[in-house]
Amino acid sequence: MKAIYLDCFSGISGNMMIGALLDAGLSIEYLRAELAKLPVTSYKLIDKEVIKRGIKARYFNVEAKQWFQPSRNLHDIHKIISESSFTDTVKQKAIKIFNRLGAAEAKVHGVPESKIHFHEVGAIDSIVDIVGIAIGLEYLGIEHIFTSELHVGSGYVKCSHGRMPIPAPATAELLKGIPFYSEGIKGELVTPTGAAVVACLAEVSGPLPKGFSIEQVAYGAGSMDLEIPNVVRLYMGTMSAGLEAASHEAKIIETNIDDMNPEIYGYVIERLLNHPGVHDAYLTSIMMKKGRPGTKLSVLAAANKIADIARVILRETSTLGVRIIDCDTVHLEKEIISLETPWGQARVKVGRLAGQVLNVSPEYEDCKTIALKHNIPLKEVYQHMIAASKKLMIEAVPE
Repeated sequence: MKAIYLDCFSGISGNMMIGALLDAGLSIEYLRAELAKLPVTSYKLIDKEVIKRGIKARYFNVEAKQWFQPSRNLHDIHKIISESSFTDTVKQKAIKIFNRLGAAEAKVHGVPESKIHFHEVGAIDSIVDIVGIAIGLEYLGIEHIFTSELHVGSGYVKCSHGRMPIPAPATAELLKGIPFYSEGIKGELVTPTGAAVVACLAEVSGPLPKGFSIEQVAYGAGSMDLEIPNVVRLYMGTMSAGLEAASHEAKIIETNIDDMNPEIYGYVIERLLNHPGVHDAYLTSIMMKKGRPGTKLSVLAAANKIADIARVILRETSTLGVRIIDCDTVHLEKEIISLETPWGQARVKVGRLAGQVLNVSPEYEDCKTIALKHNIPLKEVYQHMIAASKKLMIEAVPE
């Protein structure tokens, strides 16, 4: 499993995250080409190496070419991202981050999410930062994100609504459930965008996880000059193979429902599967009291995300309560690789145990794209991909 660990000893922001991804190997030419798919213009990308308190880091920023920026609401931003030709993975990650930002702003200002007009986070630099992060994670093949506790800084920050204490109100809302601290450094070290990225994409906040093997160390620079290096340190590597390293504490959240419109289930499952920490979500038909047919909703999730996930279920369904069951999970080491086909490259998921390939599965979205583009049956693409993958397969060693 390819993973990164973000050491946020000097906070995190959107541009710091992209700087770290660039330092870790994201191609700036690729990033420019992908960002050109956005239907927004009048900006310039800044990319350079800087020294922060003796540490060489990559500095990335977005410079608007015009001072006026239109006020955009969540619908406007969804439209901008959805109508662009990014992969579904990039779109989903970017929209998820903006949704979390919108929910935080709505909570702080006491208005519905649909009425929120983004100011700082609706400006072009935030759109580029958030979409750029999603592009970078996909480019580098990152499957798991872990972070340290977040150093938020102290003092006040100037926002569109005036001077606000650090962490700013929206940032504080986003940091619920995430460990953070302040050591008296003056300045806003964690921005709303940085907090939203951690809240949406990071699985665990704390020490470097057991089994994490570091292969590269990268640094993304912030724009401040502080008494400590204003950088985020990114460790890139893999989680160790084997059952012990792949075992994770998890829980199952369940509830039985017999009084909800069936059309809502698909929406709920989609919300849950996009929620950080959710490994799986599924429905089971059951028979309830008095012979009434019902549906059992089950969610397999990381133990440290249970409270947030339970809130989603209680908010989005008609249930009055959920039950939580302790559970441990074991995962194969997962890797996504590209294979050459007669129609171009397509990805497959490879599952390994202690270095041995046990499973190979074609990536549905790539197969679907090929089938539609070349007007051939989807099953034919699958059959070719499976045949091309056979050389990767080996027999599992019997116990």
